[in-house]
Amino acid sequence: MAYEYLAEWFEYLNDDCDYQKWSQYFIRGLGELGAGKRGLELGCGSGAFCRLLTKNGYTMSGMDVSVPMLTKAARLAAEEGLSVSFLQGDARTVRTPSPFDFILAPNDCYNYLPTAQLAGAFRHAAACLRRGGILWFDVSSPCKLRTKVADTVCADDRDDVTYLSFNRLERGSGGDAVIMNVTLFVREKDGRFFRYDEVHTQYIHEEAPIVSALQSAGLRLLRVEGHLGEQKAGSDRWNFVCRKA
Repeated sequence: MAYEYLAEWFEYLNDDCDYQKWSQYFIRGLGELGAGKRGLELGCGSGAFCRLLTKNGYTMSGMDVSVPMLTKAARLAAEEGLSVSFLQGDARTVRTPSPFDFILAPNDCYNYLPTAQLAGAFRHAAACLRRGGILWFDVSSPCKLRTKVADTVCADDRDDVTYLSFNRLERGSGGDAVIMNVTLFVREKDGRFFRYDEVHTQYIHEEAPIVSALQSAGLRLLRVEGHLGEQKAGSDRWNFVCRKA
C-alpha cells in the first residue's frame, strides 16, 4: 500500500517544498474568494496544511485513505497543541456529516485516481460543500509526469533514511500512468538499516477531461493556474479553483 512506510518520513523528505509559503498561497486565495473558515483537506497525508491553516484561524479537518498517514498527522498536530479532526476516507467516495466552506486537495491527491473516476470523485466532493463552497485541488502536469518523473530514478540519501524511487511510464486503455517503485532504507537505533518497499501509481490527467468532470459534478471552474499562482504553461503543477453552484 502506498504510504504504509513512507508516511513516517514524508514531510521530512519533502522539507524543500516550503509548506509555509504554499499554505499562505491558499490562505490568500481563500480570503479573496470569501470562502469561509471551515475546511477539509482531502488526501491530507501527515497534515501539514491542516496544521498551518489551523494556526491561521481556520477550523480544519483532514481526510486520507492511509491509516499510517493519519496516525502521523494526529501525532504532529497533538505535539503542536492544535485541534484538528482527522478522518479516514477515500477521495472517490468521500462523505462528511456536514458540509464544509471549502475543500483543499493539494499535492497530487487526484493523480492517484484514474481519469475515469474523476467525475464521481468530484460529485462526492461537491456533496461535502455548502452552496457556493470552494473546491481547490492540484494535479501534477502531464509534462512533469511524462518528462521529469517517468523513466527516471529519484534518490535522496540522508544519514537516517535513504529514499529511492524507480519510475516507469505505463500506457493503458484507461490512460497513462507513472508507476513508482519506492524503496526506503531506514536506520534503526542499533545502527542497522531496514528495507521497506511500496508502490505508488499516479495517473496522468489532461486539462479537458478534468474540466468536463468538474462540469458534470456541478462545479464551476473559476480559474486554472500553475504552482503558487504562476503561469500554467510550463508549470509542474496545475491548480483548479472551483465553486459549487
